[in-house]
Amino acid sequence: MLNIRKEFPGIVANDDITLQLKKGEIHALLGENGAGKSTLMSVLFGLYQPEKGEIRKNGEVVHINNPNDANDLGIGMVHQHFKLVEIFSVLENIILGVEPNKMGFIQKKEAREKVMALSEKYGLKVNPDAIIEDISVGMQQRVEILKMLYRENEILIFDEPTAVLTPQEIDELMKIMRSFADEGKSILFITHKLNEIMAVSDRCTVLRKGKYVGTVNTKETTKEELSKMMVGRDVSFKVEKTDAKPGEIILSVDNVCVQSKLGGHDSVSNVSFDVKAGEIVCLAGIDGNGQTEFVQALTGLDKVKSGKITLCGQDITKASIRTRSKIGMSHIPEDRHKHGLILDYSLEDNIVLQRYYEPEFQKKGFINRPAIRQYAEKIIDQYDVRSGQGPITLARSMSGGNQQKAIVGREIDKDHKLLVAVQPTRGMDVGAIEYIHKQLIATRDEGKAVLLVSLELEEVMNVSDRILVMYEGEIVGELDPKKTNVEELGLYMAGAKRDGKEAKNE
Repeated sequence: MLNIRKEFPGIVANDDITLQLKKGEIHALLGENGAGKSTLMSVLFGLYQPEKGEIRKNGEVVHINNPNDANDLGIGMVHQHFKLVEIFSVLENIILGVEPNKMGFIQKKEAREKVMALSEKYGLKVNPDAIIEDISVGMQQRVEILKMLYRENEILIFDEPTAVLTPQEIDELMKIMRSFADEGKSILFITHKLNEIMAVSDRCTVLRKGKYVGTVNTKETTKEELSKMMVGRDVSFKVEKTDAKPGEIILSVDNVCVQSKLGGHDSVSNVSFDVKAGEIVCLAGIDGNGQTEFVQALTGLDKVKSGKITLCGQDITKASIRTRSKIGMSHIPEDRHKHGLILDYSLEDNIVLQRYYEPEFQKKGFINRPAIRQYAEKIIDQYDVRSGQGPITLARSMSGGNQQKAIVGREIDKDHKLLVAVQPTRGMDVGAIEYIHKQLIATRDEGKAVLLVSLELEEVMNVSDRILVMYEGEIVGELDPKKTNVEELGLYMAGAKRDGKEAKNE
């Protein structure tokens, strides 16, 4: 990609960027939220047309007007926010657009055999008949990868592929990427995670604020150097915090069960715990072990089958979402697009989604625009939310990390007693992660209760005061981060250990 320039209203996303990819290499693309990484890859995949510059493949200039052109050139992409049809099955999504047919009839049997062979070969286990909206984000990502493999692409673009995966799944994905490279496929890999770049990439190109900073050989650099290239300053990787001083019980969960959407068993069974004011309790576990269903029941997005949830002394088991919010619950959701934002609303409207009816944002039933704009500007400024047109930017046009910052700012700033933070730093760069961890600890130190749900082991160990491990819908252990280590935590998460005992092989 030579001298690429791409502009949007109020912002130059890519300013004269050159990127070269060799055959059989894993090339990482690093940069802060909104540095222009996804935009550059979307230009390569034909989703955007550049204002300037050219793309060459094997030395020849190519014109990529849309993703079909990219596929014809052997370029495939796994997007940060998956492009899957929610009501279709896994198999239907994988073959969509390249359905094998005879005389106009889709040959599903043939397609299924090819998909199962690919999933076997690369260790990407999926259920071809599951409906997309019923499976976890980690599973959805496997579907996206199989989609590329099914099309036999040779240049694979991964946009933030590990943002939604567990540590075990990340190791698995790294192996898969290596095997792709060994087969001669070339990989472009967008990420914020420096450990992954060091572990898997051959070279790394750094972008900052839409400009090219440099390309380095991974073996000849360090995490510290990369983070400085990316952010423009030194970043602290250590979370500074004092010991927790727990107070009264804010949230009490008593024998909660949640029915599984896939029928049959319960996805959450008999979960009980308390969260006190002034502490961060972390719900850890491998994705798909009931955390999502539990959080949805806790926040009112789903029904509780049995059991009781109490917030600030009030029974909220059947309360509406607004009631929970008024009693004092803030929620940073797992899926920022589905439950966090209205993508076609402006940033300022998204920031007051749950508060527009409060006295400070309305006058006699009419929305008070100047007050909302002023408040939105305060959040944008405080949380460094980068957007082309400030408060009036459409949420859809912002980068994933900046959408996340807006949600985190909105929820932490709201008057609350309990903050339910699900994957709060997902898709964030190191500078933003450092800031959000400080905010979570500040929230705790103000005497509020924090329930953190995270798949990032480092985050679990560094930020939480108590760790509850969830496995197959049950709490299987309570750990003290000061007295445990990542290995022990991993054993609990994999179900090999329960309540201090080694699990028996059944």
